[in-house]
Amino acid sequence: MVAAPAACLSDELPPAVDVLVIGAGIIGCAVAVRLAAHGLGVCVVDRLGPAAGSSSAGEGNVLVSDKLPGADLALALRSVALWRQLGERLGREIEFELKGGVVVARSDEERAGLFALAREQQLQGARVQLLDPEELHRMEPELSRDLAGGVFYEQDAQVQPMLVVAAHIAELRRLGGRVVRGAEVLGAGLDSAGRIRSVMTSIGAVAAEVCVVNAAGPWASFVAERLGVSVPVTPRRGHVLVTEPVPQVTEHKVYEAGYVGAIHGTNSQWTVSAVVESTASGTMLLGSSREFVGFSRRSNPEIVAAIARRSLSLFPSLEGVRLLRTYLGFRPATPDRLPILGEDPSLPGLLHATGHEGAGIGLAEVTGEVIEDLVLGRTPHLDLGPFTPRRFVASE
Repeated sequence: MVAAPAACLSDELPPAVDVLVIGAGIIGCAVAVRLAAHGLGVCVVDRLGPAAGSSSAGEGNVLVSDKLPGADLALALRSVALWRQLGERLGREIEFELKGGVVVARSDEERAGLFALAREQQLQGARVQLLDPEELHRMEPELSRDLAGGVFYEQDAQVQPMLVVAAHIAELRRLGGRVVRGAEVLGAGLDSAGRIRSVMTSIGAVAAEVCVVNAAGPWASFVAERLGVSVPVTPRRGHVLVTEPVPQVTEHKVYEAGYVGAIHGTNSQWTVSAVVESTASGTMLLGSSREFVGFSRRSNPEIVAAIARRSLSLFPSLEGVRLLRTYLGFRPATPDRLPILGEDPSLPGLLHATGHEGAGIGLAEVTGEVIEDLVLGRTPHLDLGPFTPRRFVASE
């Protein structure tokens, strides 16, 4: 086993480690801290730095409500359980809050579809409560009276992802791990059997005795290409609006039933579904949009206006509230909207932990556990078949 490097956040690469993690967002850090806890020498590299990408551009969702029954929901339920454990240990340090989520329907037809989905989710372990319009109003008094009903999801939660990254890095440093910023991946070094053994970066090379983990989020396909393989991850952009501080409007995270369809749909045009929540600081976060425009950071005013309009239709009391700012983020989307977890089929020693779309925050803890199990040779808690990178290999 390679000796763990001196604990630090630095610009210097160690010559060799057991595990090299590419990507210092919430996924990469969750993976790194779990492996370091087993005594492995771990180094996390990132071309920018901790939480500099998608982890700092989301809303901190830890959701069960938006997951389809089956593998997607199973992964989320396991992650929620792990988040609860982390919340009990770190609590306010990461602003973890089991606030619950309310999904609302605008029409009787939409309510019927939402209720049917909730009943299927309930059979798999989701804790749900079906709400008629009066029950919905009692749970969220500021909501519009024009809604047809909704569903309360008890397990939905919220966390501050940048605080989670900071907490994981602090723990990683305590365990002897290292986080290196300013290291852009350039290539891979293979042994005679074709297994990845080192990674070349813009600031030098580092040997990886056990494995390399690609946790580069929406940039995972670029990293994979430079390592000599391919992984089908495409950036899917989203806008978030931040209002001025106001008296508390929502008791829970509230969003339209159409949000679930927007996540799992294949529409190449932009889509918007209102997601509204109050924050501890008094501001409101308003989302959510999805569009495929590469890594363009040019804000779309039509989308901003649509988010504001749909949010106002849910919460009329927001009329007159001023926007402080908007920001953009990129989600790592896959063709089937499921994460990619496991060893690359053509490059032994390279594991992928990416493709979570907008659920990267919520699925970070279970992803860390999955990669931990795979690296240590343990049987995972879940069937990983639906998430294997091999599913994208054309059958002969």
